[in-house]
Amino acid sequence: MPDSVPESRDAPAFGCSCHRLRKLSRMMTQRYDQALAPAGLNVNQYAILRRAQIQPRTVGVLATTLGMERSTLSRDLKHLVAAGWVRLLRDPDDARQRRIDVLPAGAAVVARAEPLWRAAQVQVEALMGVDEVGGLHAVLDRVTRKLAA
Repeated sequence: MPDSVPESRDAPAFGCSCHRLRKLSRMMTQRYDQALAPAGLNVNQYAILRRAQIQPRTVGVLATTLGMERSTLSRDLKHLVAAGWVRLLRDPDDARQRRIDVLPAGAAVVARAEPLWRAAQVQVEALMGVDEVGGLHAVLDRVTRKLAA
């Protein structure tokens, strides 16, 4: 007797989307982490620093912007605080909230990392093709909006 799942009309058409996205995410993360290593940070730290540097934000707002759980971001921020790249301040509008302030050392590491990130992005575009990357971004943005709704 074969070990197969019985066919049903509710069977997924293409297998597990989550598995495919996580696999791609891990592969991309490894590529960008490797590229950013000379600057002393990983792609997640780079994303946090870049977004926090663009505009001061509370932990909750930045977590939402990055699509992260607030507790995960708080844990990641501990490393950035310990490195002297950011500090957490009470938000002037709501003392219950903490605002992320990128320190000069954090801005310097972002400046060192940006050309490394850019080179990794160019490599991905060369490997996949610019049109393919644009199409992937469009699909990911569209699906992200649908799942967030």
